[in-house]
Amino acid sequence: SLESAHQKNKVVLVLMPNIRFQNKESRYWGRILDGISESLEGIGTGMVVLTENNVESLENVVNPKGLFGVISIGVVSTTLLLEVHHLGIPLIMVDYEEPLIPSDTVFNNSFDSSYQLTTHLIGLGHSRIQFIGNIKYSRSFYDRWLGYRSALEKNGLPVLNNTIDYQEDEILSKEKIKKWINNLSKTSMPTAIVCSNDNMAMQMITVLQECGLNVPKDISVTGFDNMEFSYAISPTITTVDIAKKGLGVRAVDMLMRRVKERDTPFEKVLLSGSILLRESTASIEKS
Repeated sequence: SLESAHQKNKVVLVLMPNIRFQNKESRYWGRILDGISESLEGIGTGMVVLTENNVESLENVVNPKGLFGVISIGVVSTTLLLEVHHLGIPLIMVDYEEPLIPSDTVFNNSFDSSYQLTTHLIGLGHSRIQFIGNIKYSRSFYDRWLGYRSALEKNGLPVLNNTIDYQEDEILSKEKIKKWINNLSKTSMPTAIVCSNDNMAMQMITVLQECGLNVPKDISVTGFDNMEFSYAISPTITTVDIAKKGLGVRAVDMLMRRVKERDTPFEKVLLSGSILLRESTASIEKS
């Protein structure tokens, strides 16, 4: 068909930032990229990956006429996304949305997963549950916090203040966590901590153990993302298994649909996660 011939000599541009945690080597972002490249291979279309740290304008780097579509992964600069939008190239955003730019987006369903995870902790008897993570860092962290908050509100439990001062980072230094723990009184100590991701949960568990606290006996800790290390450390981390590669595969499906049907309403697709209960959570000891 004309369309497939048309596709053959065009490529898909994948835009991704190359910041400390978000790059091709990352266990999370790298898997999304794998999903995209395998799907594109399946339909005989190539891809060009552009890390946008020093790119002012797309037209300096690629010929827009040779692009079949663009997939952006994570937080990409609004300037570049607007340029894609103005060029009229079909755009799919993975794990990010930009209010100024109408586009199809695909996310993991962080809100529902976090809501279920927090509800599980409440079911174990926990009523002082703390969220730890920089909710301004990304849309998905913010959704995880909202899910946590909704579960507590629904059960009439207090939402504990997110009292740690965050830099731009998603990871906290051990010093900051120690300081936070040492400032807690016996009565203000949470019995469970919902962390924004597995990296944060691992840091938290390490510091709690260094402070002489037992996880999960003294305090339960949960993560998010189901990274490889989450089941390799002791205690293994209760977490949420989310689609990583699946996000990439779905983004390509959405791009193909958008190319064929330019005028259909934009979609926001949420992929469900599943909760994995492991050793870092336990029911609260009734004294």
